[in-house]
Amino acid sequence: MKKNLLKSEGFQTFIASLICIVLGLLVGFIVLLFINPAGATEAILAVIKNFFNYSMANLQLKNFGNTLVKTAPLLMCALSVLFCYKVGLFNIGAAGQYVVGTCISLYAALGWGMPWWMCMIFAIVVGGVYGALVGFLKAYCNVNEVISGIMLNWIGLYTTNMILSNVKDVASPYTLHLKDYAPQAVLPTVGLDQFFSGNTYVSLAIPLSILVAVVLKVVLDQTKFGYELKATGYNKHAAKYSGMAEKRNIILTLAIGGALAALGGAMLYLTDYEQWACTQSSVPGMGFNGIAAAFLGGLNPVGTIFASYFIQHITSGGAYVDKTLYSAQISDLISALIIYLCGFVGFMKLAMKKRLSKREEKKGESK
Repeated sequence: MKKNLLKSEGFQTFIASLICIVLGLLVGFIVLLFINPAGATEAILAVIKNFFNYSMANLQLKNFGNTLVKTAPLLMCALSVLFCYKVGLFNIGAAGQYVVGTCISLYAALGWGMPWWMCMIFAIVVGGVYGALVGFLKAYCNVNEVISGIMLNWIGLYTTNMILSNVKDVASPYTLHLKDYAPQAVLPTVGLDQFFSGNTYVSLAIPLSILVAVVLKVVLDQTKFGYELKATGYNKHAAKYSGMAEKRNIILTLAIGGALAALGGAMLYLTDYEQWACTQSSVPGMGFNGIAAAFLGGLNPVGTIFASYFIQHITSGGAYVDKTLYSAQISDLISALIIYLCGFVGFMKLAMKKRLSKREEKKGESK
C-alpha cells in the first residue's frame, strides 16, 4: 500500500509541491534574517497569515474575498500556460494576452457601453486572435513561441496604454471607475458578497474560473480533441503522419491559451477592484505568476486551482510585512522568492522518482 502511494503521480506532485513551498518560505525567512533579524519571524508569519492578520472576523472575510478576487485571473493565466504546455508549447505570451483581454473588456465597457457578458466575449475573441498569431508564426514560419510571445507582450502593453488613454480620468493615469461610469459592465456578485462581509468585488469570476478548470481537465483527459492536441505536443511529425492537422492544432492550442489568459484580465478589471494605469511601463506579473501556479499544481487543472490560491495568498500576505522594519519592496521580494521556488516542482518529482528507483534496485540486488 505504501509503495503504491509513493509511486502515485498525484502523491508525488503533492509532496514535491509541499517541499517547494517549505523551501520558498525558508529562503524568504533567511533573506529577512539578513536584512533585519529583529522582525524576521513576525514578517514571515505575516506573509503566511495574510488576512488572518486582522483580529475581527468581518475584516478577515472581507480581505479573504480580496485574495479570491485576484486568484481568479491568476488561475486563468495558469490554465493558459498549462493547456499550451500539455500540447508541447510554452505560452510565455500569457502576460500579453492577459493585457489585451483587459484592454478590450475595459474599452468595450467604458467606450462602447457594453454589458459585462459582452465585454467578456470580446476579451475571449481578441485574446484568442492574439494567441493564434503566436501559433501561426510557430506553425508556418517556425518562429519559436517564446520569442514571439515575449515580443507580443510588450506590443500588447503599449497598445493597451494608448487605447485606454481615451477612457481614463483626466486628473490621473487610471481608467475610469466602472461602478461610476459603466455599472452595466461590472461583474455580478451572484450573492457571493453576502458571504464576504459585503465585499462587492467578489463576483461571478471566482466560480466561473473554477468551472473552466474542471472543463479543461475533462477536455484534455476525456475527449478525442484533447488527445489529438496532446499527441501533437508529444511529436508533431508523428501526429502529422497519423492524419492529424498538426499546424491547425498548434494554432488552435495557442488561440485557446490566449482566450483563457485574456478572460483572466476581464475577470479582474470588470470587478472594478483595480483600474488600469495608462502609464504602466512593465507587463503585469499575473501572466508570469501563472507559470509558477501551473507547475506548482503539477500541470493538473484541479491542482492548479489550489496552487493559484496559494500563490495569491502569499502575494497578498506580503503587504502585511512591517514597513517600519523593512523597505516597501520587501513584500514583493519575499513573494517573488517563494513563487520562484514553486516552479521547481518538476525537478523535485524527478529527484523523488530517481530516489525510489535506486531504492528498488538496491532491494532487488539484496534479494
